[in-house]
Amino acid sequence: MATVFIVCGSTGAGKTTYSIALAARQRAVRFSIDPWMTTLFHPDLTEFRLEWMLERIARCEAQIWQVADQLLALGTDVVLDLGFTTRDHREQHRRLAVAQGARAVVHYLDVPTEERRARVLRRNEERDPKVFAFEVTGPMFDFIESRFEVPSTEELLGGEHISSVDPGDAEAYPSGDRITLLRVDVGER
Repeated sequence: MATVFIVCGSTGAGKTTYSIALAARQRAVRFSIDPWMTTLFHPDLTEFRLEWMLERIARCEAQIWQVADQLLALGTDVVLDLGFTTRDHREQHRRLAVAQGARAVVHYLDVPTEERRARVLRRNEERDPKVFAFEVTGPMFDFIESRFEVPSTEELLGGEHISSVDPGDAEAYPSGDRITLLRVDVGER
């Protein structure tokens, strides 16, 4: 049975870096929303308008799911790095996976706010093409921060709660940030 890995965490938690490593480890296909948005729509963006952005994110996610659905039908695991700010968004994708006969698991990256803010500032400065899609400003960070809904214990059943700790373990986390995997073994969904 194929698996859909739903990677979530607030801005700067390391979702894309983690998703790259997870996809390699699981031999899965990764879909990250930021490169899709940057490639398809960033050149058309003259000013930040939330409604405009949300409409295009929805279009990208619909196309991503069309491809992911085909991969799941072939038995290929999929890693979704789509932000997943809200419970409803995560649940929507869990249901899509289950409808395809796949298993869906949430991997929650739980990193303290100040560490995430520092990571975003560093990412803005370094502009590493593997993880940098666009500059995240202070107001953008604060906006997402106010909207992020921490996954419930029920959402994490069969998934993973990953908390950030100290730097240095390249094997666990290629960015140089070390993570500790705290598996929630309460049972399967």
